[in-house]
Amino acid sequence: MQANDMTARIVRYGDLKPCKTAFIDAHTPGSDQKENFTIIGGGVSESADQHVHITDQIGFNIGAAGQPPKCRNSLHSHRTAEVFFVLSGRWRFFWGRHGTAGEVVLEEGDIFNIPTGIFRGFENIGTDYGMIMAILGGDDAGGGVIWAPQVIEDAQDHGLILGENGKLYDSKKGQGLPEGVNPMPLLTEEELKAFPEPTTADVIPNYVARYWDMMALADKQPCDVISPTGLLKDKPGFEVELLSRTSVSDAPHTCDQHEVLMGMKGHWRVTVDGFDTAIAPGDTFAIPPGVTRSIKPAMTGQASLYRVRATEDPAGLTWQS
Repeated sequence: MQANDMTARIVRYGDLKPCKTAFIDAHTPGSDQKENFTIIGGGVSESADQHVHITDQIGFNIGAAGQPPKCRNSLHSHRTAEVFFVLSGRWRFFWGRHGTAGEVVLEEGDIFNIPTGIFRGFENIGTDYGMIMAILGGDDAGGGVIWAPQVIEDAQDHGLILGENGKLYDSKKGQGLPEGVNPMPLLTEEELKAFPEPTTADVIPNYVARYWDMMALADKQPCDVISPTGLLKDKPGFEVELLSRTSVSDAPHTCDQHEVLMGMKGHWRVTVDGFDTAIAPGDTFAIPPGVTRSIKPAMTGQASLYRVRATEDPAGLTWQS
């Protein structure tokens, strides 16, 4: 591939383009300062304003959420995997119909493979603007977001209407539902019974991995984070590893699957078919199948990198071994 082709497959943290109107709670107080980023794939944004950096379909989506302190992402659910790792800040994740079934606090580098089919939300509880990086299962990320009924009702009070077509309409801008488009129906009480309410004790041991535990396990080889044999056992259509400076060989190699490198700590030198670049924290590099690549730390100090590879497993509900 030409060098300019590879350059187009790198999204730098500093070049990320946010959307502040991505979801139905964009005007709701407490959630109205969040920023959504769609890095690879179409994502799940409900707004026509959403910028997509790389439109390729690679079997999964990469995105991010940035929020100032005390800003909250409202309760919603997904039909395929939603995996977050904390790039910066301190975050509280909570879940359940009313967000009271359980919660966990994640620090930088921690990762959370949120079980499908549960309502979940998150908020920045740190002191500065924070960023979490996301991996969503499937090319269409499960077809969009399922909102808790109260989120849709609150949004209507602040001028946003979600159509059954999955698109947002802002009455503050004079927009209304187009002819023939009905509002997104609220889930009934009977339908809500199908959404599990797992406890914290159910979730943390099976779906949360801590950064320093993963770094310890990555002393000799990459830490197997999400896979059928990983710390978090699942088959979401992709596998996730954490690489450290002592666990990765800089020998050239190939891969038959789409591979995405996501910088966590330090700087990494990546060479792909003669194209040479550096990956810093928050950068995303989508490497296509079949090309020769090598990876190594670019300087001394702490170095870690999340590597995501597509698999043959279909995207869908959380896998139970």
